[in-house]
Amino acid sequence: MCSVCGCGLPDAEPGKPAGAAARQHEHGNHGHHHQHEHGRDHGHDDPHDHGHDHGHHHYHDGDGADENAAPSTVEGHVHGEERLLRVERDILSKNNEFARANRTKLAGLRNFALNFVSSPGSGKTSLLVRTIGDLKERFAIAVIEGDQQTSRDAERIRATGVPAVQVNTGKGCHLDAHMVAHALDDLTLAPGGLLFIENVGNLICPAPFDLGEAHKIIVLSVTEGEDKPLKYPDMFAAADLLLVNKSDLLPHVEFDLSACLAHAIRVNPRLQTLVVSARTGEGMAAFYAWIEARAGLLAAAQAAAAR
Repeated sequence: MCSVCGCGLPDAEPGKPAGAAARQHEHGNHGHHHQHEHGRDHGHDDPHDHGHDHGHHHYHDGDGADENAAPSTVEGHVHGEERLLRVERDILSKNNEFARANRTKLAGLRNFALNFVSSPGSGKTSLLVRTIGDLKERFAIAVIEGDQQTSRDAERIRATGVPAVQVNTGKGCHLDAHMVAHALDDLTLAPGGLLFIENVGNLICPAPFDLGEAHKIIVLSVTEGEDKPLKYPDMFAAADLLLVNKSDLLPHVEFDLSACLAHAIRVNPRLQTLVVSARTGEGMAAFYAWIEARAGLLAAAQAAAAR
């Protein structure tokens, strides 16, 4: 239930902000009752103001307003568009506070975090599985998996031998920094490791949400169409690297690779691009070199800051 885009709230009205995204780990609804993977089941009071779905919807306005108040009370006037812009600004401000805390925590552990975004079916999980298999001897790797339902992707990741936490967003359309903060509490991160965050499949809503990552990586499949960068510019503008995946299918689909890359650079001139195949391994070595170079730069910067 995205408070910015308004999706997922059954009773949302045009011009009114929706409730904050519900967060649910695979081990149970986070509504004060957890089923952890070690088999223990316990309840607890959760003091955090984090927009979990506790049977009602929270309206986060960042100004101490009643969370359960009707959306119209957030601004105190009737102009729905102005009210929505105000709520969006406050929600992103709160998200950025958690993102800064996540970034500080990751810096303390010298972890290099990457946020993978895409539309559904682009091959993000398959790409991560291959990447983990090829890099886990060089790096300690952990993964945060975002999906609306099921733990299937986290199970695929764990089958590679690395830890993974599933965050189920319910009707929510993206991960936010507070969800990631809770997931980090459930992970034991090795110093100097890699953290991969697989966001919910969506080319719209994750764009403005900083999770505390070092870089956003957008994965685009050749089966999707070369015009995606023009149709969803905010996502491409927010990313640092574009991976055009499933290159092994290029002979079998009508996809203009040159046009796609040109559209992407038009939207984001600083965007770097690689053409890869998670299935055959084409282009993956260049992706690994990209990761290693930037992880090394970040580690050097963190070491310098610590001195």
